[in-house]
Amino acid sequence: MIRRFFLLLLFALVAWQGYNAWNNRSVSHASGALVAEEPAQEETSAASFQKGDAVITPLATFKIRARVLSRRNYDGEANGDLMPVDLALGWKQMSDSAILDKIRISQRNRFYFWSVREYPIPHREIERHSANMHLIPASETIASSIKEVRPGHIINIDGYLVRIERSNGWNIQSSLTRDDTGEGACEVIWVKSFYIESAR
Repeated sequence: MIRRFFLLLLFALVAWQGYNAWNNRSVSHASGALVAEEPAQEETSAASFQKGDAVITPLATFKIRARVLSRRNYDGEANGDLMPVDLALGWKQMSDSAILDKIRISQRNRFYFWSVREYPIPHREIERHSANMHLIPASETIASSIKEVRPGHIINIDGYLVRIERSNGWNIQSSLTRDDTGEGACEVIWVKSFYIESAR
């Protein structure tokens, strides 16, 4: 009986790992930059609003078209109810497969990391044309769309860069520039619209 239980548990674990690998398989592209434009940001006077126990304050409107470099799910973790998914996104040279093939990319603990053996482009260009972004879906429909994202997808996001303050004292504020790095450099986005261009 115990042996059967462990065999079933092992089967379920292998099946789950296989599902995750399939769900996170990369979308391939030929060489060449796929996203020519920079993210667009403008000042806003939009009022703060509530989501659960969180007060969300818009800091700027934000639109981005970008290539997904990596994704990491945080639902079930601290503040994952608000920000269930982080996407590492790239644009301009950081949307080019020929460049990305020479860069190792990963995510953990709400950060995005990269490393190279040899720089395919200058260090600063990698930093200025890629970023880790915490996504707050404005609806269940948007949340479902975000769950479909795989590395390599070209996505469009329209929303706000925001500050969040929770009733327990926790807070986070979005970066308002693409030139920063390290702690506080991530964009925190209230996602009003989300669209996947390449759904292969």
